[in-house]
Amino acid sequence: MSESQLRKSEVRRCTKETDIKIELSLDGGGVYEIDTGVGFIDHMLILFAVHGRFDLIIKAKGDTEIDDHHTVEDLGICLGQAFKRALGDMSSIARYGHAYVPMDETLARVCVDVSNRPYLHYNVEVPDQKVGNFDTALAKEFLRGLMLNAGLTLHVDLLHGENSHHILEAVFKALGRALSAAVTRDAGIIGTLSSKGVI
Repeated sequence: MSESQLRKSEVRRCTKETDIKIELSLDGGGVYEIDTGVGFIDHMLILFAVHGRFDLIIKAKGDTEIDDHHTVEDLGICLGQAFKRALGDMSSIARYGHAYVPMDETLARVCVDVSNRPYLHYNVEVPDQKVGNFDTALAKEFLRGLMLNAGLTLHVDLLHGENSHHILEAVFKALGRALSAAVTRDAGIIGTLSSKGVI
């Protein structure tokens, strides 16, 4: 694939709460450089990039002296915008993707439709409010920002699991794999995969 055919994007978001820059390549190899100021979300985004085989550079600063909410939410918004831009007219993509990912005692499932109809079903009960310093409820806020801005129908289910870290790790790995499948190019698809002719 030539450089001109690679699906890439850059997004910059500057507010009074956060300053975020993202570079994304959908046709990468899982190369990453991630520094958000929130250690746990760095870990999750690295897993997302590696298992989705996305090249991902993220530099972020936020008002983490208050808490991590604004940074994590805005990361979801920016990553969603980056996916939307990189996909362009969404022609020739598989559109649908799903993944089951085990992590020791945990099993998570993520199903996605690059539908341009944002919807989030999130059935993930995390036993602990905190993993280290990270508020586990922020995982849903990240996914909400992602699906709204990328135009995804996103279903995330925890089938079973006990360890909070394992649960979120399985979710982010499955998210990467499911999105990777959904944005894969298929030479047999002419235009968009829709009976309407448009997504």
